[in-house]
Amino acid sequence: MSTRGVNFLHKWISNNIPETVGADVLTVAELTQKLFADAKALGIGSAEIEEEAGVYNAILDAIVHHDAGAAD
Repeated sequence: MSTRGVNFLHKWISNNIPETVGADVLTVAELTQKLFADAKALGIGSAEIEEEAGVYNAILDAIVHHDAGAAD
């Protein structure tokens, strides 16, 4: 993952994970598709943001951690 890709991924997650989203497979898949579409619109290729663990897992982790924080 490139530095530009990492920065985009972190910024995108912080701006696009809604507070009410659940961690279901369909929601994560839709968010993953949106992330890649938004990256492409900015000229960032999927290879720049994809890594071995995957963007899907990064989004899922963000949702799970966001939900855990909301309970506090």
